Amino acid sequence: MKRNVDIVILSDIHLGTYGCHARELLQYLKSIEPRTLILNGDIFDIWYFKKNYFPKDHLAVVHQLLKMAVKGTKVYYLTGNHDDLLRKFGELSFGLIHLRNKLVFQVNGKTHWVFHGDVFDTSIQRARWLARLGGEGYDLLIRINRAINRARRLFGFSPVSFASRVKKSVKGAVKYINDFENTAIQLAAEKSYDYVICGHIHRPQMREVTAENGRTVHYLNSGDWIEHLTALEYNFGRWEIYHYDEVEFEVLSPMLQVPERDPQQLYTLKREQVLPDSDFSPETMESMLLWNMNGNGSENGTH
Repeated sequence: MKRNVDIVILSDIHLGTYGCHARELLQYLKSIEPRTLILNGDIFDIWYFKKNYFPKDHLAVVHQLLKMAVKGTKVYYLTGNHDDLLRKFGELSFGLIHLRNKLVFQVNGKTHWVFHGDVFDTSIQRARWLARLGGEGYDLLIRINRAINRARRLFGFSPVSFASRVKKSVKGAVKYINDFENTAIQLAAEKSYDYVICGHIHRPQMREVTAENGRTVHYLNSGDWIEHLTALEYNFGRWEIYHYDEVEFEVLSPMLQVPERDPQQLYTLKREQVLPDSDFSPETMESMLLWNMNGNGSENGTH
């Protein structure tokens, strides 16, 4: 049974890279039926297309996204830095899929500003080669991380994220993330937006902040499908961060399933075989209990 969701926001899927959890994402997409789906950048990783790596489960994700659009989901594709080649096409629409660089909309009287967030990344704006080099190192770290996590699962240990630990331990990375979030919040406040929603930094987040001009801004980040496997969902008038849990999608092994019996072989008591209620009066039950306690049922092999 699919879940109906008003709005779903995904970002940083990085289809075409070794770190992408396409199988898990496909399971999630097949479990929901959103009215609006916002793909907030870095859905494809065009930087690495030259590697000729695009397995079947990655292609299945693309097929599922198109299938959702055909069935009536309005899909907005917002460009990011890893798929910035699409920015050359400007803003265009084909069918229910709309290509944009940013998106502004209102829900329940609140103005939402959605964009990927790479415009705040100086390493991309000033030294693109440095950003690509960092991306190569990040991709290698993720591949090593996934191999180690597979081994950990075999021994019953929970998975760990090396990239998250590195980001938290390196002061420069922590400062960069904080600066990114604060810049987005202050700009949203200046533009009188109530919500600012980004991706890019692979850090799912949802918090309320009072900006320097006194305006309250809600900062949301949809995370990624490399490390955190998260999405933003808007339903019943509020936003929530969805965290993928493989337990939700586990299928019971066929060896553990109990086959259903043929209804024709099921035994049904006939009306005349059912004793009337009067036969089970308290006096009758008491006499039957005493009879069994005295061992009178031993002749029939009962104990």
